[in-house]
Amino acid sequence: QVQLVESGGGSVQAGGSLRLSCAASGIIFSGNTMGWYRQAAGKQRELVAHISNGGSTNYPDSVKGRFTISRDNAENTVYLQMNSLKPEDTAVYYCNALGLFGAGRYNWGQGTQVTVSS
Repeated sequence: QVQLVESGGGSVQAGGSLRLSCAASGIIFSGNTMGWYRQAAGKQRELVAHISNGGSTNYPDSVKGRFTISRDNAENTVYLQMNSLKPEDTAVYYCNALGLFGAGRYNWGQGTQVTVSS
C-alpha cells in the first residue's frame, strides 16, 4: 500500500522560510522521479519541483532560485526547502512520484498547508 505523508507546513510572513518533508512507503522510492506539487484555493494542482533518481532537479520560473528539492533514498524521503516565501506561495503542498506528463503517479496524501502572510 502506497503512503505519502507530508509534513512541515505552517504559517509564515513574507520573506520567511519553511522546510517540507515527505515520507514515502510502499513504492520503489529510488526508482522514481519525485516531485512537489501545490494547490492553491480555487486553482489546479501544479508541479513546483521535481528531482530524478540521479539528483537532477527542475523548477518552474515561479519558484526558481527560492525553492530547493532534495531527496534521501536511504530514508525514502523527499524535501522541499522554501526560502523568500511570497503570499502567492500559499497553498496545500503535496509530494508524489511523477507519472505521465508530470501528473502524480500514486494516490495523493493529505498534503501540508503553507500560508504566507504579507
